[in-house]
Amino acid sequence: MPIPLQLLQTGQAARVDHLTGDNEVVKRLEEMGLREGTDVEMVQSGSPCIIRLGDVKLCFRETELIHVMVCPRETT
Repeated sequence: MPIPLQLLQTGQAARVDHLTGDNEVVKRLEEMGLREGTDVEMVQSGSPCIIRLGDVKLCFRETELIHVMVCPRETT
């Protein structure tokens, strides 16, 4: 079940399920690389938070993350 990206804990990985919000917000997030099926990892939770997207780290305010819905990866 998808959850907002900001609910991930530090070190937790997830896959982007879908983006919400108006077209301008969704387009901006997609241009940054956050697209359906993309794997992300929470590097630093909180506000602002830092996520890893491939070899890139991105910093977001909490209000931006509410538009990114993810499916957390199972931890072993």
